[in-house]
Amino acid sequence: MAGHGAQEHPHGADRLCAAGDRVYSRAVRRGRVPRRDAEPVPCLLELALLHPDPDDMDWLVPTSPQEVMTRLLRGVYDEVSASQRRVRSAVEAFEFYAGLGGRTTPSAGTEGTAIRVLDGLSRIQAAMDEATQACTAEVLTVQPGGIRREAELSEGLHRALALRGRGVRMRDLYTHVARHGQGLLNYLELMGDAVEARTLDEVIDRLILFDRTVAFVPANTDRTMALELRHPALVAYLVTVFERLWRLAIPLTAPLPDTGIEGISHREQSIAALLAEGHQDAVIAERLGISVRTARAHIARLSETLGAASRTQLGVRIAQVGLDGSPRRASAPVTLPDRGFPTAR
Repeated sequence: MAGHGAQEHPHGADRLCAAGDRVYSRAVRRGRVPRRDAEPVPCLLELALLHPDPDDMDWLVPTSPQEVMTRLLRGVYDEVSASQRRVRSAVEAFEFYAGLGGRTTPSAGTEGTAIRVLDGLSRIQAAMDEATQACTAEVLTVQPGGIRREAELSEGLHRALALRGRGVRMRDLYTHVARHGQGLLNYLELMGDAVEARTLDEVIDRLILFDRTVAFVPANTDRTMALELRHPALVAYLVTVFERLWRLAIPLTAPLPDTGIEGISHREQSIAALLAEGHQDAVIAERLGISVRTARAHIARLSETLGAASRTQLGVRIAQVGLDGSPRRASAPVTLPDRGFPTAR
């Protein structure tokens, strides 16, 4: 039966069929639905959007929308990470085969028509200025890290103002941490309607796309080298990655969603999910764009809120309250331990 249902409902949780949308919406509003209501839409059980009520197996209860969103975000992030690895492999292969041709200097007419390595900040900035001058419609950017420094914002300000003057629309993706930087807020106020910004817990490495025809990505960790990509397939792929992240991101003008657990912030929820995956403090800090010290402060507050006396116990408590993204009965309240419990040091 499950296989038959999957064939009739070939979709994911991010785009339910009309019948599934009606039944799931009813379940969320009422807290549960009779099992017979879900028989025409087996996709809801297959996608774990509905599951049996332990108190009455003739009823089904919904997985909370927040948990579904967390599951979808994690899946998209895994897809993007795998895609980044494939892009790196393609670039490495290209460089290897290119090296087989010797070190002859290519002519000006053939240099880097698809992929060009830009070595040095001056060459990177010159290529960016050239792409800015040719841009006529749209710029898409991903800016990882935390709070943007004034120097970073000032370095590209002349390009942004030139684009705004020609009516070019800009969309920027940042981490949630960037919301706390006054420099970014001043920049967006200066740019006005020309720039739309959204944020996510995590984003991919830096990416700049001009008119969906040329893209710039870092080529080393300190960003003193970059790749200029003009291959249509590669650029189209990066545009797809951006658009998927953009759809999941939260507008900078909108508040971050509530976690549904008293005393735990949205950032601490993100940290808890990364802890559940086994990441160390430094990795968590890098992925969320915060300092290691700040990450450890949040971890300490998580331990205190959840009543955990050790990292092992913290991992157990994270799973118990559903902060690791695992399914949890939507109607069951989250009961946190008494604050008198010992805290992790």
